[in-house]
Amino acid sequence: MLGASKGIARKGLMGRFLIGSMALGFAALIAIGFAAFFTLNNAQRHTSALIHSYQVESTIADIGRLVEQAETSRRGYMLSGRASFLTTHARAAGAIPVAVDRFAALTRDNPRQQELVAGVRGNLRTLLAEHARTNALVRAGRGSAALARFRAQTGAHIVLALRENFAAMNADERRLLAYRATERASSERVFYIVLVAGVVVFVLVALASLLTILRYTRDLAASRDELGLLNETLEDQVEERTADLALANEEIQRFAYIVSHDLRSPLVNVMGFTAELSAATAPLAELVTRAEAEAPHIVTEDARLAAREDLPESIRFIRTSTAKMDRLINAILKLSREGRRTIAPEPLDPAALVDTIIASIQHVIDERGVTVTVRRPMPRIVTDRLAIEQILSNLIENATKYLQPGRAGQVTVSAVRDRARVIISVADNGRGIDPRDHQRIFDLFRRSGQQDQPGEGIGLAHVRALAYRLGGTIAVESQLGQGATFHLSLPSTLHQDVPAS
Repeated sequence: MLGASKGIARKGLMGRFLIGSMALGFAALIAIGFAAFFTLNNAQRHTSALIHSYQVESTIADIGRLVEQAETSRRGYMLSGRASFLTTHARAAGAIPVAVDRFAALTRDNPRQQELVAGVRGNLRTLLAEHARTNALVRAGRGSAALARFRAQTGAHIVLALRENFAAMNADERRLLAYRATERASSERVFYIVLVAGVVVFVLVALASLLTILRYTRDLAASRDELGLLNETLEDQVEERTADLALANEEIQRFAYIVSHDLRSPLVNVMGFTAELSAATAPLAELVTRAEAEAPHIVTEDARLAAREDLPESIRFIRTSTAKMDRLINAILKLSREGRRTIAPEPLDPAALVDTIIASIQHVIDERGVTVTVRRPMPRIVTDRLAIEQILSNLIENATKYLQPGRAGQVTVSAVRDRARVIISVADNGRGIDPRDHQRIFDLFRRSGQQDQPGEGIGLAHVRALAYRLGGTIAVESQLGQGATFHLSLPSTLHQDVPAS
């Protein structure tokens, strides 16, 4: 009873730890949301400021164009006396004040531009007055007098002054444009730094929760062994341990539910949010492209890299991490479901099972250039067909996968009887396993050696769980560079009452 009380207390502590980890994960997700909202608002504000600067520059260009058009049409009218030039001049001269007013409205919060526009207004009044005088002379039939006045360069200095005004106005706006582009790029960098940091925290919290569940799995296996010992003593102790084991099973199912729902829900939110961010990169890249085409001098290298490389790369990293997290959760659920499956022992020929497995993956074996040998005869065994097929499939496929470079792969499957047990061995001449990793490779999400093959570190953990369910064990003998041999030890006859792990 004392051991059971300690187990319940430990489970309660782990449950509180898992709940705290989930709360921390949700807090990280909320922080990501607030950070995203704040920084996206900043980015939108900076983008609006950039668009405003483009509008200001466009208005300056319009004013300059209208002034040049008015000056050109005045000269055409003086030289030819044609009324069409006078009409063009009147249209341009009438549009100039409207454009100047639009510029003044756009830059009303910029004292420097307001000073410049005041100078422009004065110069324009003088220039348009001079235009009116020369046009009046031409209309009065005094074209020679108008030309003489023009040749005296009465308005040339005003046009030059206006051009200097426009250059100063453009220079001030370009300065603002560069500053605003830098601010926008900075806010975007801050956003993605916060986002990545938040996702990393969330993933770490989720992994901590998964490790807690893994510890529950180990505790459950220990409870099973303890129950087997108590079966040999008192009936009341058996009942007590059976109750403890049922409680542990209920706990692991509850935590599996938490993994499949509570952890998956924020993960789906993160995946959806990153999808929206991915969609948002196209308008940003398009904006940078348009800015490069229309005003290349305003696009900094940092802004170009942020829009075209840093942002998409960060989003790819986040989506890769969330996809991996989803696969890990699915692996936990797979192990949980396997633990609930009913075992159905039947007489089996291991050699026939191995032949079937080899035939099913023959194309993979041929592609890898591996030779698989089955040593016959093999002792028959009474066990669960599906479970042993999954075990042997995993071991044989691993043996054909982790090859030693420069060495043709050879795999040998054999079996011997040892009193009331049958030991099935799968040996290869591959890269081998460091002796320090002989135990860890059977742990969930743990792998050994160079990670150049696809996988999440689930297969051997699944093999061990299935071996336990069949009343057996799995062990490995190996040295680096000398291949590996996995020994599956099973009872020759599996009884229906073997406890599940």
